[in-house]
Amino acid sequence: MSTDRIAVSSWSLHRRLGVTFPHDLDTRAVGPRQETFGAPAIALVELPQEVARHEIQRLELCSFHLAERGAGYLDDLRGALADAGVALQTLLIEAGDISDANTTRRDRRWITDWVETAVMLGAENARVIAGKQKAGPDTLARSAEALLEIANNHAGAPINIVTENWFDLLATPSDVLDLLDRTEGQIGLNADFGNWQGAGKYDDLAEIFGRASLCHAKAYFAGGKLDERDYGRCIEVAEEAGYTGPYTLIFDSESPAEWDGVIREKEFVLSQLGA
Repeated sequence: MSTDRIAVSSWSLHRRLGVTFPHDLDTRAVGPRQETFGAPAIALVELPQEVARHEIQRLELCSFHLAERGAGYLDDLRGALADAGVALQTLLIEAGDISDANTTRRDRRWITDWVETAVMLGAENARVIAGKQKAGPDTLARSAEALLEIANNHAGAPINIVTENWFDLLATPSDVLDLLDRTEGQIGLNADFGNWQGAGKYDDLAEIFGRASLCHAKAYFAGGKLDERDYGRCIEVAEEAGYTGPYTLIFDSESPAEWDGVIREKEFVLSQLGA
């Protein structure tokens, strides 16, 4: 089967990358290099070639993996993607709370600036956190207003703004759908398998996947073994809801090694899509 529907996130390889660059929401500056996960095995600019060698042609990047935001660095990274034949599917903007009345103005500006970075990188999408406050009329309205402002600031740019079923603001299907309705089709949805838990998880995912254009396909591993029952059911739910987009492989376990886990996920997703 074609691998067109397979992507991978830089988060799935954070131990190979080793370093992160923390965000400061009061400035556009990139924070000092930190060996958050140990000494790096590869630099971010080398990741596209490594992804291509594993026969994956779509990549998502976490904003905290970027060492710089200057034009030269971004051009080098964009060139590395082009040379590898790997599309930058999404820049994941990993901070900000536009649902908080105390921070929304600051974080709208900060996120807008990061969306411009995504445009410079040639990303197809920029994923924005909708908010971390408890859902309610005021917080949902504030988030929707901010998201529309961010989208309007990039009207005409070759990029889509999406959000995700993540944090307290979008902790239920009804809140996800409410926010999407409030943004009048200008904001897309990245639906994440791993952000919701509990007995109603599959029913909850089924309610939102019909609106999703992207998916974070996180699998769980125990003792190095993939939980095929859960992963298979999540994929089944997405497909039955009419989802036709890519599955971005999310791996975050101690065992097996990162690429071993990513490839196990890839093989399983393709086997399910081919069934």
